[in-house]
Amino acid sequence: MGRVKYAVICSSNQNRSMEAHALLSKKGFDVCSYGSGNNVKLPGPTPDQPNVYEFNTPYNDIYAELASKDNAFYTGNGILSMLDRNRKIKTAPERFADAKPLFDVIITCEERVFDQVLEVLEARDSRTFRPVHIINIDIKDNHEEATVGAALIFKMCQAFDQADDLEVKIEEVLDEFQRKHARTLLHSIAFY
Repeated sequence: MGRVKYAVICSSNQNRSMEAHALLSKKGFDVCSYGSGNNVKLPGPTPDQPNVYEFNTPYNDIYAELASKDNAFYTGNGILSMLDRNRKIKTAPERFADAKPLFDVIITCEERVFDQVLEVLEARDSRTFRPVHIINIDIKDNHEEATVGAALIFKMCQAFDQADDLEVKIEEVLDEFQRKHARTLLHSIAFY
């Protein structure tokens, strides 16, 4: 099949997708990462007071603002560390609904986001009728699970890249992955 182009998408806080983006990029994969929803939400001082940013707000700006608000708090909960990692990968968080590139495989990290991605793709006019595989692997939204999830996504992408014909072998690859890693996956196909 040649080089597979990947997108990893999660909810608006993007920890899981950025962890996977960092690992896949380091391993030489052609990958982008996105958030879903209308804005970026990061934990605030209380659950009902998140820090909300527009997509495309530079990670440097978000980092600086949270460090000035309460450096000890945002260092302690890992948000500044996460933002520091993110700003080394790309300039700002991006929203999938605004994405222009065409992907071969889109990986989501929760079922709700899987459904949102399908809605976005179905709402677009298909011009090329090029297939894109959307796969969901549920990953809890915390630092430890994001690391474990990134490793699983990496293994999945390795298997896709090793398939001699991804279009023909994808179900076989996904079945083997589910058996080997005891994870349930969702899979759908949409067209660009």
